[in-house]
Amino acid sequence: MNLKKLDDYRYMVEKTVKMNVPGIIYANEHTIKKVIEDKAVQQVENVATLPGIEKASLAMPDVHWGYGFPIGGVAAFRVSDGVISPGGIGYDINCGVRLLRTNLTKEEIKPYLEKLIYALFNNVPSGVGSTGKLRLSIDEVKEVLKKGAKWALQHGFGSKEDLEFTEENGCMEEANPEVVSERALERGREQLGTLGAGNHFLEVQYVEQIYDENVAKVFGLFKDQVTVLVHTGSRGLGYQICDDYIRYLQQAVQKYGIWLPDRQLVCAPIDSSEGKRYFQAMAAAANYAWANRQIITHWVRETIMHVLNKSAKEIGLEQIYDVAHNIGKFEEYNGKKYVVHRKGATRAFPKGFPGIPQAYKDLGQPVLVPGSMGTASYVLVGTEKAVEETWGSTCHGAGRVSSRSAILKSVRGEELAKELREKGILVKSDSWKTLAEEAPQAYKNVDEVVEICHQSGISRKVARLKPLAVIKG
Repeated sequence: MNLKKLDDYRYMVEKTVKMNVPGIIYANEHTIKKVIEDKAVQQVENVATLPGIEKASLAMPDVHWGYGFPIGGVAAFRVSDGVISPGGIGYDINCGVRLLRTNLTKEEIKPYLEKLIYALFNNVPSGVGSTGKLRLSIDEVKEVLKKGAKWALQHGFGSKEDLEFTEENGCMEEANPEVVSERALERGREQLGTLGAGNHFLEVQYVEQIYDENVAKVFGLFKDQVTVLVHTGSRGLGYQICDDYIRYLQQAVQKYGIWLPDRQLVCAPIDSSEGKRYFQAMAAAANYAWANRQIITHWVRETIMHVLNKSAKEIGLEQIYDVAHNIGKFEEYNGKKYVVHRKGATRAFPKGFPGIPQAYKDLGQPVLVPGSMGTASYVLVGTEKAVEETWGSTCHGAGRVSSRSAILKSVRGEELAKELREKGILVKSDSWKTLAEEAPQAYKNVDEVVEICHQSGISRKVARLKPLAVIKG
């Protein structure tokens, strides 16, 4: 492994004979050690061998070992001769985050927190294999896959302003439900409006610190303000689609004679029938995820209004933004078209860039970075540097450093909940085991991850949010 330090925040994986481009890892001297130990560097190198990759195989500061591509990986492939790979988007298609702001302060919400966390836990289904309050027919699931968050809106969940402040307005037009398996559709029938398990959460937070007053003001953020963060994706439906297409594309690898250093990098040419088919299915799962977060948002609003006995106007609960961090997108840079794979990486477009809500055009896109339970989350803003270096991408969270099985040996869920309560953070979970698996010590330091992004210029700090109450799946 030829790793060369470029500056304080970037390392280069030098090009070998089989690599089409070098690798670039965003890290400092402290975090690069963990990346090497984790073997994520090898995956950065592997991605660089894929056909049609442009510029570099990139890794964000929260990078860690994943399926095929590292989590925290970004790669752009030329539409003309490049490939599309499910491993570069991930199993939880359009796992992403949505941030709501309120008119309330931390002190105003505190007397209601205990009651609120129970009410939210009861109103937003969570946990492994959780099923929701909605029971859809197969035809209705197909409608969701086609329309995304717009379907939720048509059924009374949320407002048109929510769509305006959602990436892609909550719907990828390329989605085609007809290329989604019966098994995936079946899994999608009962999981719409559910949080799921793993690292997904629903969090009541407050704005602890503002770094950029001007940007924060436009985003509607102020110190000690209460916010709500929703972190979930496409649930079992997205997982099934990824699983189906990993199997399906194995034939395409042989058919098109694509050499792979790792079978998990299974892919197909972007313009092949197989590549197009996967993209259409992936877009359908992305739409399901946007509908999912839209419905959860509606239930969060209902719950908070009920517990506080206040109107929507009094509380606020407007959406700041909703952004995916596991997705593939057709994007254009310098007149050339690419499919940009972001897996555990967040879009971070600068001011004036296409696809940003009109209200943020003069500032740049909000970037939402959820931390681990009990630590901070961040609001960042996109930059020109991100477009120049990372295809308009930045980190997506803290990034795991310990496996779930390893962390269970040292952490007990009941004790963790007690520790967090002593710090003023209430936690509710479907199981103590899930709670232990998601302990803060299983993750990198989110402050350090965000600082690397900020100092390297691929996004800029706007605000730091601290948890008050957390619901884990």
